[in-house]
Amino acid sequence: MDQHETTYGYTENKDALLKRLKRIEGQVRGVARMVEEDKYCIDILTQMSAINAALHKVSLGLVNDHIGHCVVNAAQAANESGDMTQLEEKIDEATAAIGRLLR
Repeated sequence: MDQHETTYGYTENKDALLKRLKRIEGQVRGVARMVEEDKYCIDILTQMSAINAALHKVSLGLVNDHIGHCVVNAAQAANESGDMTQLEEKIDEATAAIGRLLR
């Protein structure tokens, strides 16, 4: 890896994350097919619920990765430098992301 390349909390699990997202993408295509085929509303809603649950699980994993990597690294840098600015920014980012997930 290039020393200037940025790593993120999900970097170690990137393959698994992409696999899960591709599975969700397949579920969405399946729901579109159900609509095209005039399937029963409740069956479509059941699949939508499964997609939402899968997306929430991915989202929570990303929040966990962000806090465990980006926020922790910012805290370590703040501890070393005494400058809390970057840490405060990372905490604000995480809080905003969680807020968007809760809407």
